[in-house]
Amino acid sequence: MRLSERKISSIMRQRGYKLTPQRRAVIKIIMGSDNHLTPEAIYQSVRDGHQNIGLTTIYRTINILSDLGLICEVHTAGSGRSYLVRRPLEHHHHLVCSGCNRVVDFSNCDLADIERKLSEGTGFKIEEHLLEFVGICPDCQQTAGT
Repeated sequence: MRLSERKISSIMRQRGYKLTPQRRAVIKIIMGSDNHLTPEAIYQSVRDGHQNIGLTTIYRTINILSDLGLICEVHTAGSGRSYLVRRPLEHHHHLVCSGCNRVVDFSNCDLADIERKLSEGTGFKIEEHLLEFVGICPDCQQTAGT
C-alpha cells in the first residue's frame, strides 16, 4: 500500500510546510510513478506544467519529503540518487543495476541478528538500516553478452 497525494499533503501541512503549486506538482509526479525517479527526471516532468520552476525547488521538495520519511532514496551510479514514494509498513531494500541504473525493490531480509551483534559490539543504538546491492540486471547482462 502506498501513501496517497492527499495523505502526503496532509502530513506536510501538519508539519508546517506550505503546499505551493510547485510542491504539489512534484508530489504528483513522484506519486504517479512506479519507478525510482532522479531529481532531473522530476524536474523535466514538472516543467511541462510549471515552466518557471527551478531545479532548486525540486531538490528542496525532495529533501522535505525525505526528511518526513515520505519517500525513499536509492543511491545509483556515481553519486546519483533517485526517489520513490515510501510504502508504509513495508521495509524494503534495493538491487541497483550498475549498467542502466534500474532499481528493483526486495523486502525479504532478516538483518535482526546482524543488527544485534553490531549494536552489542559497537555500543551503537541502531535506529534503522539501508541495504543496497549493486550488480548487473538480466537485460544488461544479455546486452553485454555476459
